[in-house]
Amino acid sequence: MTRTVRKAELTRAYVLHHRPYRDTSRIIDLFSREQGRLTLFARGARGPKSRSASLLRPFVPLLVSWRGHGDAAQLTAVELAGDAASGAPTPGLAALPAAAVMPAFYLNELILKLTTRDDPQVELFDAYAEALAALAAGSVPEPPLRAFERRLLDVLGYGVDLVAEMDTGRAIDPDGRYVYRPGQGVQRCVADAPGAVAGGSLLRLAAGSLSAPGELEDARRVLRAALDYCLEGRELATRAVARAVAGKERHR
Repeated sequence: MTRTVRKAELTRAYVLHHRPYRDTSRIIDLFSREQGRLTLFARGARGPKSRSASLLRPFVPLLVSWRGHGDAAQLTAVELAGDAASGAPTPGLAALPAAAVMPAFYLNELILKLTTRDDPQVELFDAYAEALAALAAGSVPEPPLRAFERRLLDVLGYGVDLVAEMDTGRAIDPDGRYVYRPGQGVQRCVADAPGAVAGGSLLRLAAGSLSAPGELEDARRVLRAALDYCLEGRELATRAVARAVAGKERHR
């Protein structure tokens, strides 16, 4: 029986992760706009004459071509995409401000842990590209991170209703206090309840207009609880690294 050959020509993609394979090759985890997350073999990508080695790095906007059967697809071509091909310095890790490096890897880890291979996610790809652009531009990391987390949850089918109470259906009161119940929604509570967040913060998150530190912290707590529910107990390495770095900073 003839197996179907899967292929793509110059599709937009980013490298999420890569690891050595044999002497001179790599296994590449990509996030493609048209095909979703996929894993490819990049033959000779670590060889001394490789032209792709400098491109196959996280956070570089690429156009990639590949073909193969099942899980054994091979990378056949790669080049810079869009503005990155105009002669400007190659984007990527070196182009990110120091404060944006860990947040950018955090985005990659969320995609690796929570998306399914070969499941096109055009909306999520565009959200990822927007978040990277904001981080590379020196934006405060929290707003683009919260925006991406919310869109990721929506794509996964775990979006949080941020404008109505889960039990009554009443509109969220900007002056009220609420707790988030993972997998259910938000519920009104007393002001000093553990984990309580401001109704105004929920509405600002829903509108995509977070700015004040209190709003950003409330949004972080709600979205983290929602993501932890999706992760089902799996730890994120980027969170562990961030905690370790924060601990060292406190003890200096």
